[in-house]
Amino acid sequence: MRLYIIRHADPDYENDKLTAAGELEAAALAKRLASYQLDAIYTSPMPRAHMTAQYTADLLKLKVNIEPWAIEVQGWHYAPIVEDGEAIPVWDIPGEILRSDPAFFDLERWSYTPPLDSPRIRDDYAALGAATDELIARYGYRREGRRYRIIERDKRQIALFCHNGTALAMLAHLLCAPPPLIWCSFWHAPSAVTTILFEERGDEWAIPRALTVGDVSHLYEARLPVQPRGIRGNYR
Repeated sequence: MRLYIIRHADPDYENDKLTAAGELEAAALAKRLASYQLDAIYTSPMPRAHMTAQYTADLLKLKVNIEPWAIEVQGWHYAPIVEDGEAIPVWDIPGEILRSDPAFFDLERWSYTPPLDSPRIRDDYAALGAATDELIARYGYRREGRRYRIIERDKRQIALFCHNGTALAMLAHLLCAPPPLIWCSFWHAPSAVTTILFEERGDEWAIPRALTVGDVSHLYEARLPVQPRGIRGNYR
């Protein structure tokens, strides 16, 4: 099985829809995903994600399945830094802060290390992981510990349209990596695609491997610029 985790196209956050640039991105993305012959499409119920998914669904004539849990992660704030009147989300904490403390890169300790030691973060992350695993289990792969038992082999390809914070948290869960490591090392541009292959080397277990993370080749092919939403540094 292959799972494509996709961030919505360029957003108009105030109105929770796509910008004009986002509409072009979603169309270019749909063309790319149509070539994969997807078998199923899932999306966050938030309009900017649903609108992005609809372009691909229309092209492939597939149903869009709503996954309520795939909304953008809520309430994970880093209070010391405020931008536009709001504390930034934890996945935007500067990398120099996260890399200064080895505890953030420990799979067991990261969520007990200030300022990430919030019961809400722990509970929400566990719930997101459980929901991710429930989706994967529908296709015959049941999580046991840090591996997925093969209940029934499946060659289908599915896409989930979601959000930057959600996508990064899912990636951490699937790869058994501490989220802070993912936050300061990877980024999903609007409409970016992460491809997860459930690799089967035997008859018993499948292990998620990231073939690509945050790929935007469809934008280059369509000669569209990459919008730096979520990059707060010296992106050009």
